[in-house]
Amino acid sequence: MGTVTQRLERLGIVLPKLAVPSGNYAPCRISGTTLYVSGQVPRVDGVDAFQGIVGQDVSAKQAREAARVAAINMLAQVSRALGGDLDRVTGCLQLRGFVNAAPGFTDHPAVIDGASDLIVEVLGDCGRHARTALGAGTLPRAFAVEIDAVFEVRA
Repeated sequence: MGTVTQRLERLGIVLPKLAVPSGNYAPCRISGTTLYVSGQVPRVDGVDAFQGIVGQDVSAKQAREAARVAAINMLAQVSRALGGDLDRVTGCLQLRGFVNAAPGFTDHPAVIDGASDLIVEVLGDCGRHARTALGAGTLPRAFAVEIDAVFEVRA
């Protein structure tokens, strides 16, 4: 059993089963040693969760949890793309987070910390990444957050 799997178990995290993409795109794409992960949302047990506008319908604390859930879903995508071997990840290069924010909401970085913290908890130092946290006027299906990322992997 690999180090990442042990960390997941220690944290009590079970990677979810994944639904098929809802559009004409690939959930992940590998080019050489770079793995690109499409946008991930806070779906729980296959059900859309954490929907609404942050700073209006959804608190910053709830949105932070939504970002954490989206990051767990992201790791499930990465695991599937790597044949279940998350120890092939040598680095999270970049994470982008989008917050479905009310006008005047300015705490986007704290919301996306939910995803960043989870990635570092699970991957350790190689999980430290460059990041962008942005506000969005809307997100698909009214999700409170959406994240995507770029990882470096061993072949």
